[in-house]
Amino acid sequence: MALTTAQNYWRKRIFILTWIAYAGLYFGRKNLSVTWSSMETDLGLSNSDYAGIIFVYSLVYTLGQFLNGFLSDVFGPRKVVSFGLFLAAIGNLFLGMSFSVGIIIFLIAVNGYGQSTGWSGLIKNMTPWFKANERGIVMSWWSTCYVIGAFLATIFATYVAFDMDFLSEWGWKRGYIFPSIIIFVVAFVYLLFTRNNPKEINLPSILENRYEFKMDGKSEKMKILGLLLKNNALWIYSICYMILKMTRYAFLFWLPVYLERALKYDVSEAGYMSSVFELIGFFGVIIAGYASDRLFNSKRFSTVAIMLIGLGLACLIHPYLVPFGKTATIISIALIGMATYGPDSLISTAGSMDVGGKKGAATAAGIINGMGSIGQMFSGYIVILINENYGWDNLFNFFVIMAFIGGGLAALKWNFKSPDRQMAH
Repeated sequence: MALTTAQNYWRKRIFILTWIAYAGLYFGRKNLSVTWSSMETDLGLSNSDYAGIIFVYSLVYTLGQFLNGFLSDVFGPRKVVSFGLFLAAIGNLFLGMSFSVGIIIFLIAVNGYGQSTGWSGLIKNMTPWFKANERGIVMSWWSTCYVIGAFLATIFATYVAFDMDFLSEWGWKRGYIFPSIIIFVVAFVYLLFTRNNPKEINLPSILENRYEFKMDGKSEKMKILGLLLKNNALWIYSICYMILKMTRYAFLFWLPVYLERALKYDVSEAGYMSSVFELIGFFGVIIAGYASDRLFNSKRFSTVAIMLIGLGLACLIHPYLVPFGKTATIISIALIGMATYGPDSLISTAGSMDVGGKKGAATAAGIINGMGSIGQMFSGYIVILINENYGWDNLFNFFVIMAFIGGGLAALKWNFKSPDRQMAH
């Protein structure tokens, strides 16, 4: 059935608003890695403090993922995500005024919980507006929100913290205060202009329910949760995502530090160079979406398996490219970014939507992202353990092993299709 003019207008509107919302959250996430070296010097902190801060952030973020996926299914994403955006903005504002590791840990936890509302809630917000057979391509473009958001956030934080003349006496603190203003604006825009589903604005439904029952409310939600937990595709996605998120967050938080300390670039140059990880990662996202829908007929696991193997190979050659200088290092970072963000975006968007459907999308996204965040939670300690005992090059070798494991697991479900997709035929 063809969509009405109003349905098409609202699909575009929801796409744009949810994209901006998640991109906005990254302005309160990437600033920590950019400003850490200056914070460490100014406040007398250490790498162990940094790993502890990342652990607390990731722990709260992980627990929040499991909780907020369910809450978004129950109360609707508009309320849950709006609350999270405001909370992240407040946390970042006060991080710019912090002066001790204890205060930083508390505020990073506040920020982490606010951040945890975003992904599952926004996946939930998108699901009622797009059909199963278009999700791979639509969600590949949509999930550029966290690639471009991370890129812009890195550039913005580097500029306001180190290169901007205005309020220069504040130094690194500007890397939190000014991003918080961005998040406040995004929060108001999302709250005022988004809607949860077509029904709220009296439009016809665009897709059928993945899980349909003759019960209402909490009983239905618990039934959906029970079915999801028995779905082995959910758990393979979750393990692959744990590996990917561990890798991605190791780069997100530690790449500027690695470039500055191991490769001896200055702090500003390291910040700008690290943004290539996200900038070129954008193309990996688009390639993954088109490949899954066009080449593999919406079989997401096939694309995930191939790109994870590619990630392993990219990490394997990285130590051999670095000695050739800055250009070779940037190319290597770009290849790793593409191979990381492609399967990462596919699992956390179209994969979650395929498994959960319209009524269970946020819960599925929350479980997958929550499991992924366990990898994120320990990524800081893994970086320190391997780097301090075996060197940076062996850290990349560790990522090689993990990527190959993930690729092998994904290959086990090579021919898996969304039940929604099967029913559409």
